Amino acid sequence: MKITYYGQSCLLVEEGGKKVIIDPFLSGNPQVNIDPKDIQVDAVILTHGHGDHYGDTVEIAQNNNCPVIAIVELAQYAASKGAPEVVGMNLGGAKQFDGFKVKFTLAFHTSSIQDGDQTVYLGEPAGILLTMGGKTLYHAGDTALFGDMKLIGELNQIDVAALPIGDFYTMGPEDALLAAQWIKAGHVIPVHYNTFPPIEQDGDAFVAELQKKGLQGSVLQVGESVDI
Repeated sequence: MKITYYGQSCLLVEEGGKKVIIDPFLSGNPQVNIDPKDIQVDAVILTHGHGDHYGDTVEIAQNNNCPVIAIVELAQYAASKGAPEVVGMNLGGAKQFDGFKVKFTLAFHTSSIQDGDQTVYLGEPAGILLTMGGKTLYHAGDTALFGDMKLIGELNQIDVAALPIGDFYTMGPEDALLAAQWIKAGHVIPVHYNTFPPIEQDGDAFVAELQKKGLQGSVLQVGESVDI
């Protein structure tokens, strides 16, 4: 499983000739100089509807004629904006696709988008368990620390986890460190930090704390990859 980081919480995951992108916030991201037109994937998967996660979803889905996989209200919204195909799921639900499996987990956050002068509610936020080639990525989405992360770790063999560390809107580094221990991931990638001033954090310091706990982690710069 190859994972490439595209800033904020966006990951491109590929294995066995299949590629999916999670939370493709590219346009308008000050960290990123990537044209959404250059993204080639088999699916777009979303954790929730905030603009810094929903991002370029519809353009990428249209360019690739691929599905948007999301919580049902968010999937319906993407369809209304021109996504060619959507798969609306819900918390706890799983589906096997061609070459990968998606299961949505709990996340404690909110989910909405500003559409003109309207704030549109887009269902529950979620985490993602993505299994490809026999390996599983847990993308926690935007979330606070919550006790059932222990259960997620007990019920799943998590090879790699993407955990938010930005604080202010999500877990901070201290809570993310505890989450990493609970989920027992083989590898941890910090996400959702340093994009905007309120979420500035030291990713290297977080990974150093992981190592003190006997855990492995990687700080990925935009465009960098790790093979799990």
